[in-house]
Amino acid sequence: MGDPAGVGPEVCLHLLHGAEIARLCTPVVFGDAAVLEQAAAQCRLAKPGRVVTGLSEADSPCVFDIGAIGLDDFTTGTANAATGRAAFTYIEDAINAALSGQVSAVTTAPINKEALHAAGIPFPGHTEIFAAKTHAPRSCMLQYSSEVRAVFATTHVGYAKVPKLLTKERILDTLELGAQAMRRILGGEPKIGVLGLNPHAGEHGLFGGEEAETILPAIEAARARGLNVEGPIPPDTAFLPAKRRATDLFVCMYHDQGHIPLKALCFDEAVNTTLGLPIVRTSVDHGTALDIAGLGQANPGSLFEAVKLAVKFL
Repeated sequence: MGDPAGVGPEVCLHLLHGAEIARLCTPVVFGDAAVLEQAAAQCRLAKPGRVVTGLSEADSPCVFDIGAIGLDDFTTGTANAATGRAAFTYIEDAINAALSGQVSAVTTAPINKEALHAAGIPFPGHTEIFAAKTHAPRSCMLQYSSEVRAVFATTHVGYAKVPKLLTKERILDTLELGAQAMRRILGGEPKIGVLGLNPHAGEHGLFGGEEAETILPAIEAARARGLNVEGPIPPDTAFLPAKRRATDLFVCMYHDQGHIPLKALCFDEAVNTTLGLPIVRTSVDHGTALDIAGLGQANPGSLFEAVKLAVKFL
């Protein structure tokens, strides 16, 4: 359900009543029924049609009522430690259900990183939570949309830390995980573009040495393993229309390098997924939007697309 104070409850209500989604799968919202009922009243949406207390009962679209937070513990539009703890509880329970085979996949609504931190939870976001809780030996983030598909060698870290985190092995892992995912989606071998880190992809060492020292060796290793890889590509021209049409997947060195073009082009349809896990996990590609929570203005498109992508991966 995501953070109870954000737009997660609202978009989950849309999901529960979505006929298109019901034809693809049985959505089960891990959350709190009282929170969803409150969101329904605030946003003038239909209440959940069914609430269950055990997954064995979940044979139609429903809410799995976890009871992680009370309505007196938060105010809609204001995330706090209680909402962060509740959101983490929903995630943990969903991961455990997926690992035990009780659900086929997990799609996550947005959480609030400050609320997680306030609750003392030592993870900056979903990607890191899923990697740790599933004990994945390697993982990476994939952002998927009709215009741009991108995987990331680093994610939720300060920019000053990025160069030291980039290694040949890390970039190669990201390349391979991205290629595996795109094969499942496309049914064939993807064309992959790897971005440089520095302006003009380093300009042969004039603006930095990471391209020659780290990125190019990873590209060469990927080619030796049979991957169709181009790069290092100058980041400022990587996402031009012709390049986007010719590239199935971009490998980005840091968070904003791929998120900015993707969200500028396809904000409402973009989907986030974590690759390398023993379970399927997808997510919306937007935040908790606390400023519009409870107003009935949230667009559920990204959540719908995230569920559709999860079904594709099954």
